[in-house]
This record gives sequence, structure tokens and C-alpha cells, in this order.
Amino acid sequence: MFIGEYQHALDSKNRMIVPSKLREGLGDKFVLTKGLDGCIYAYPMDEWAKLEEKLKGLPLTNKNARTFVRFFFSGANEVTPDKQGRVLIPQSLCEYGNIKKEIVSIGVATRIEIWSKENWDEYNNSNVDFDSIAEQMSELGI
Repeated sequence: MFIGEYQHALDSKNRMIVPSKLREGLGDKFVLTKGLDGCIYAYPMDEWAKLEEKLKGLPLTNKNARTFVRFFFSGANEVTPDKQGRVLIPQSLCEYGNIKKEIVSIGVATRIEIWSKENWDEYNNSNVDFDSIAEQMSELGI
């Protein structure tokens, strides 16, 4: 399970050092793809396989399903950390996530989210009503 928040920066070649506490759970190879809310998702291969199966099971006749599958798979890239624990974030994902230099990686249970520091700060200062959300989650049995 991935937890925690880590602040770091890209180097001049768009590489990020995956924090060691997160790197262990990602394994030797993992998938980066477009995430929701303007961030990048990182999935270990086993979690990616589970998600892939769910997405492949969506009905081809449903336009929203096709759109969502395209969104997720078109941005997907398999990456392998180098000996220093760095991975290259493809330019297309940097552009999608508004990532220029400073980044924040957060553990979100089965995945990691990679945010530009600017987007992460904006998200955290967006007056999200966490009390209301918590109430709705409790109605779902969480």
C-alpha cells in the first residue's frame, strides 16, 4: 500500500527520483499514465494488469467507456528506474500534468499520484469540503 507525500524536483532531462519508500512497491518496472484531476498515475505492474482487465471489460458500444479507455491507455508508458531510482517522465505526461520542475508524489493506496507542486498546492487550497465528502463516504460504508 502506498502512503505519504514527497516533494522533489525533475532534473534537466525530465527524470524524477522515485522516493525509496514508494519505489519498493512499484517494482522493477511500472506504468505511468494520465490521471484524473491533472496529475499522473503510477501503477505497479500487478495493479495495472487489474485495471487493464476492468477497462477491457467495458462495453465497446458505450461512447463514454471508449473515451475513458482511450484517455487511460493513450497516455500509458512502461518505465524502468535506473540504478539511482530515476525514471524519465515522457514530455506528453509532463505537459498533461503541468509539470515543469517541482513535483509532489503522493501514495494513494494502490497507486502513486505525481503532481506539479503548483497543481498540488492549488488542489489543497481549493476549499474542498472534506467534511461533506467524509459524510458521503460514510454513507457508502467507508
